[in-house]
Amino acid sequence: MTAITLPLHGPAGEPVDLWRTLASHGFHDLAPASLDEGARTLTLTLRMPRGRPRRVTLDLGPRRTARVTVAGPAPSASARASIADQVARILHLDHDLSSFYAIAADDPELAWTTAGAGRMLRSPTVWEDVIKTLCTTNCSWGLTVTMVKALVTTLGEPAVGDADPLANAFPTPVVMASQNERYYREVVRSGYRAPRFVELADLVATGEVDLEALGTATRDEIPDDEVERGLLALPGIGPYAAAHVMMTLGRNSRLILDSWTRPTYARLAGKKRQPSDTTIQRRFRRYGPDAGLAFWLFVTRDWVDEG
Repeated sequence: MTAITLPLHGPAGEPVDLWRTLASHGFHDLAPASLDEGARTLTLTLRMPRGRPRRVTLDLGPRRTARVTVAGPAPSASARASIADQVARILHLDHDLSSFYAIAADDPELAWTTAGAGRMLRSPTVWEDVIKTLCTTNCSWGLTVTMVKALVTTLGEPAVGDADPLANAFPTPVVMASQNERYYREVVRSGYRAPRFVELADLVATGEVDLEALGTATRDEIPDDEVERGLLALPGIGPYAAAHVMMTLGRNSRLILDSWTRPTYARLAGKKRQPSDTTIQRRFRRYGPDAGLAFWLFVTRDWVDEG
């Protein structure tokens, strides 16, 4: 086992609550990730610059650090650097939340976030986040888990020293593009998504669409409206999915409004009737480019037991 540590603070020195980040949304339950709520750890699989993927576990280290434990033989210097870079992306450590915290500090219902909440757990790649988001549309969470498991266990590359197919790395666009629609219907059980998987994988595998560029571009380089238009142009991606992917990109201006968040907001806000989307959006308008993040934190506060 090899341990790597990363400082837990944002670009402006703002605090990072590791556990709230790991539990920030349900992707921690989707293969190859595995959340241990008792130990407060997240185990996942990362691809390396060379060689097979590696299995790593994230937990809280000493003196406000995140500890990354790498299973198997000691990684090379380049592999260590890749692991550190990927974990920093997964934990969204480059996301400056200082302006969001400045507004939240004066909001009685969201002041608690300034202790370090607000970073959205991400996958190692934008590609993985897009495909997993597509697996959440118009279905139960159980079916989402089933589809992602099938993709990982049948198409993923095995990790070093781990025979469990659920520990395989998430399949690449090239690998997914090699399968036909029948495979996605019969093996992955993806229903209407089957042709969308084929189309999307082809677009990314051939380089016609560069999803990873969205993960590094600033708002000055690619404004939110342009990112949203690009996502909505992708096969199978509608307004809900676009908003969700944007949040994993750190583009928090859109509210994720769906059949769960709407009634949850109404209950937590003490509303007898479900407010309109316009009313909900008005509540969080003060947060500007982080309105979607404020809304998400409002409806998911009780996901972490603060006791």
